[in-house]
Amino acid sequence: MGRLRGYRGSALRGDGLGALTAWALIVPECVAYAQIAGVPPQNAFYAAPVALLVYALLGRSNFLVVGATSAASVLSASAIAGVGSAQDAVGLSAAVAVIAGAVLVVAGFARLGFVTNFLAEPALVGFLFGMALTIVVRQLSKLTGTDGGDGNFFARLWTVVSHAPDWSVTTLAVGVASLLSLFVLERFLPKLPAALLVLVAGLAVSAGAGLSEHGVETVGKIPSAVPVPHLPGISGADWLALAGGALGVALVVFAEAYSVAGRFAREHGQEIDADREMIAVGAANVAVGLVRGFTVSGSASRSAAAAGAGGRTPMVSLIAAVLILLTGAFLTPLFTDLPEAVLGAIVIVAVRGFLRVGELRRYARLDRPSLWVALTALVGVLLFDLLPGLLLAVALSLLLFIAAASRRNVAVLGRLPDTRLYGDITEHTGARTVPGVLVVRPDGSLFFGNISRVRLAVRHQVRAADPPPHTVVLDLADSYHLGVPVLDVLDELRDELHRQSVALHLAHLRARAATSLDRHPLAARLGPHARHRTVDDAVTAADPTGRCGGG
Repeated sequence: MGRLRGYRGSALRGDGLGALTAWALIVPECVAYAQIAGVPPQNAFYAAPVALLVYALLGRSNFLVVGATSAASVLSASAIAGVGSAQDAVGLSAAVAVIAGAVLVVAGFARLGFVTNFLAEPALVGFLFGMALTIVVRQLSKLTGTDGGDGNFFARLWTVVSHAPDWSVTTLAVGVASLLSLFVLERFLPKLPAALLVLVAGLAVSAGAGLSEHGVETVGKIPSAVPVPHLPGISGADWLALAGGALGVALVVFAEAYSVAGRFAREHGQEIDADREMIAVGAANVAVGLVRGFTVSGSASRSAAAAGAGGRTPMVSLIAAVLILLTGAFLTPLFTDLPEAVLGAIVIVAVRGFLRVGELRRYARLDRPSLWVALTALVGVLLFDLLPGLLLAVALSLLLFIAAASRRNVAVLGRLPDTRLYGDITEHTGARTVPGVLVVRPDGSLFFGNISRVRLAVRHQVRAADPPPHTVVLDLADSYHLGVPVLDVLDELRDELHRQSVALHLAHLRARAATSLDRHPLAARLGPHARHRTVDDAVTAADPTGRCGGG
């Protein structure tokens, strides 16, 4: 709210144009995304103005436009699948938004915004690619006028294809015409709101030609939609059943919103805080859930369009919220004759940005492991549906992190010429080791996932050293914390070296690491003489003569 106190009137023109642009995109898309989420279209009008208002007041990005997105909508639908009945979809969807939002708010106050850094980009690319394909196949039934079936991507695709003799030619013509119109408008008239223009044209043609009388499904009457407080009204058992899926929804919702906000922050020199963004996006979802809305996130397309039209402050969201509120209160009857095929086309075009074939090709050319991770996440979504696919993407991300962190190089250090400094002998040709003193440094922080490999690497270096060392100096400059598993393995290493008459000394022990060491029996076994401020101090203590020989 503080950002709006000093609002300058000179920004109003650009913000007004940005808000009109956002409104032109939000109106058709939110109706389409409501159907993806499995709720009536009016619920989109409950959610949209509330989400915009709450984020404008609490968020820190000047450019992020929050609302229904394809990812948030389809994940919400997956989270409520199999819980309750179809009649409970509104309450269940609202509850998912409340749970996901509450998780984000709590996580934000706990300063857990960093967790999205552990969702590896290749896994996210594959997940979103699979999600987009899943959304597209679910919209095909609207374009063909047939039943879309149930099950995973392949089951739904087979259902649509196998019913080809039953496809409605009129419906297919409307859907294809809508798709072509959207592509042409976006290609040759990118500044115009293509989705809104196609929606208006679809309404006009449908009403004028009576498409509903020719077998074309239409949206039907949408009641006036003004958001008012309303509890989800579901049972305690349903709340518990939704909790697991809502956690996955929360992760993707924030990852999507923060990535968009971060991109605009970098482009415009703005600073945003991950924890504050987590709280703002979470609060927007809680508020939306309490007015019978469904999960919301940050929209890349709407944010870019609003910024391109001149929007530069949160006033864009506030003005857009008022416009959508008026639309929901007075203009919803206009959507009665809107063909479902037009909505299906709008959704398909909206999600095509997730089909990042170029990124997969780049992985294939430069990083095959990342390609396999992306493809695994993609296939996982297609085979097992969205939430299991999301869990697979998260698991792959953690495996990537652990694998990368566990592959720590252990460098042998030597003294640099005419200095008291030490460097990797493979990188500094003039570095010389001290005979009898083996100085090693793990290139990265030690933790339970890599300490065993480090121990084996030190053992190998001891065996390979010539002459054999009487002292091993372990440089811990990159380890700011030493957990109990790390200290246990270091204690085992000390015992192993001791049996070979080799002493273990530690250098560059950080304050937190030293505090952890002091609580462990290893501290007493090493003694104070084996702990040193610098590598040079450790080498001097191990080799008082200061001899420097060729290594």
